[in-house]
Amino acid sequence: MKLTTKGRYAVTAMLDLALHYEQGAVTLADIAQRQGISLSYLEQLFARLRRHGLVDSIRGPGGGYNLAKDPDEISVAQIVVAINENIDATGCGSDNKCPDDETCLTHDLWEKLSDRIYEFLNSITLGDLVSRDNVREIASRQNERTQGIIARR
Repeated sequence: MKLTTKGRYAVTAMLDLALHYEQGAVTLADIAQRQGISLSYLEQLFARLRRHGLVDSIRGPGGGYNLAKDPDEISVAQIVVAINENIDATGCGSDNKCPDDETCLTHDLWEKLSDRIYEFLNSITLGDLVSRDNVREIASRQNERTQGIIARR
């Protein structure tokens, strides 16, 4: 499985939303600043996440994004799939075309690995991640850092 930057950023941004779940709408600019992700990149990711029903957008002053479901109901796998990431370790492409149109020797092995990776990512929710002490500590440092940046302006 090759999890690209797109998948990592989507999970990171969704975790940021989950950490601020009780605080109302979160702007993409705030997520971009806390997580060091380009705002335009986040806009592309959130368009896909919204189409898949994982986030809701709120327009106008005080607007931003909210999780469309409780953090305990959104798995990491749902996020990865929503942004069109392929959980495929076979190397045979999304249509399972092995070289020479025949199943390669190790195809079943890599296919089973892909299934296990999906099962693993599907078993972890945003709620699970939010409850981890190390995640909360890092989020606290990020919030302090961004508050310091805002105060200096």
